[in-house]
Amino acid sequence: MNDAPAGGVELLERAIAYTRGSLLPVTPAHLRLPTPCAAWDLDRLLTHMDDVLDAFTEGARGAVALRPSTPLDVRVATLQAKACDLLGAWSGPHAPDVVHVAGLPVPTEVLLRAAALEITVHGWDVAETTRTTGEASALPEALARQLLPVAAGLVADADRGTRFGPGAEVDPDGGASSRLLAFLGRRPGRHLTGPVPLDSPHYGPERRSAS
Repeated sequence: MNDAPAGGVELLERAIAYTRGSLLPVTPAHLRLPTPCAAWDLDRLLTHMDDVLDAFTEGARGAVALRPSTPLDVRVATLQAKACDLLGAWSGPHAPDVVHVAGLPVPTEVLLRAAALEITVHGWDVAETTRTTGEASALPEALARQLLPVAAGLVADADRGTRFGPGAEVDPDGGASSRLLAFLGRRPGRHLTGPVPLDSPHYGPERRSAS
C-alpha cells in the first residue's frame, strides 16, 4: 500500500496521538523496568521524553538551546499535555521556516519529521515496557509506513551505538512496523526484564541526550 507523504505537522499529530495512548497504562510499578532503550529504565526514558517535547516545542519559536522528583501521575499528565502543546505550537500561522539548533539552521520540515520519529519510537518503548500480554507491541502500520523514509534519511551509520542500536534482523514477511522498529535497533519482545541497576552508567538524569 502506498500512502501519499504526510506533511510534517500531520505526521507529528499522528505520532503524538499514538504516544499519548502509550502513556496511559504507566504506573509507579513500571518505573524501574528496563526499556528497549539499552540500559534505560522507564523512569529515565520519561525524563528524556519530557525534555524532547520541550526542545521540539522551543523549535516552533525558531531556536532550540541545548542545556543541561515529580509524582508519576503528574509526570505522565505533563507529558500528555506537552505533546498537545507541541502540536499547537507548530499548527499556528507563524511557525518558522528554519529553526536554529545550537546555532545551526535546520529546515522546519526536517525538524518536524525528526520530532514525529522520536516521539513515535519512544511511545513504542513505553508501550513495550508496560504491556501485559505475551504479544510484542506494534506501531500503527500507516504511521510506520510514513516514518520509514524519514528514519532512512535521518539515521546514519554514525548514529549506531550512540543514538540508536545496531539494526535488527528484519522479518521478510513483516509489515512497516516491524521494519521500522528493526531499523531503529528495537527488538520487540526481547529486551531484558528486571530493574535497571542503580550503578548503570545510563541511570540518572541526562538532559537533551541521544535517543
